[in-house]
Amino acid sequence: MTAEIDPAIRRPAAAPGRRPVDHAGIVLTTVDDFVNWTRKNSLWYLLFATACCGIELMQTGGPRADVDRFGMIPRSTPRQADLMIVAGTITYKMAERTKLLYDQMPEPKYVVSMGSCANCGGLFAHSYSVLKGIDQVIPVDLYIPGCPPRPEALTEGLLMLRRKIERERWFGGRAVSAG
Repeated sequence: MTAEIDPAIRRPAAAPGRRPVDHAGIVLTTVDDFVNWTRKNSLWYLLFATACCGIELMQTGGPRADVDRFGMIPRSTPRQADLMIVAGTITYKMAERTKLLYDQMPEPKYVVSMGSCANCGGLFAHSYSVLKGIDQVIPVDLYIPGCPPRPEALTEGLLMLRRKIERERWFGGRAVSAG
């Protein structure tokens, strides 16, 4: 059986009952846009929570907020994670370990500070052993306020981080966040 050629478009006609194949579906993009699209859709976050914000972080991975639909998968090792969500009170002793975990993460890496305690010490700020904000130890990309912040707030913050990643430029110079 030979394929019939449609004289109007000079390509083989579709078999009976099947749609014709359109080979004109070419997508043009830049390398930056493609790399950023893949990175924003596969954010793996480090399981790292020290206090009550950890419960809200766990709830964000649950069926109601379901950050898995955005490609955000929890990892238990820093060598496979590119996002650290610092949730809860950080003491000076824990700050050393937090810095060590951050240093073990591969580049590019991002940090989200979740809750008042991680942002500025929260209601424990006057304690001698509590760090007055995780940004004193590691650079923070996004702050999520609240005590504790709701899963919806964390989800919105993670979507904002995705938009930030989408705007980054990597090729043609140093990695710089656009606008």
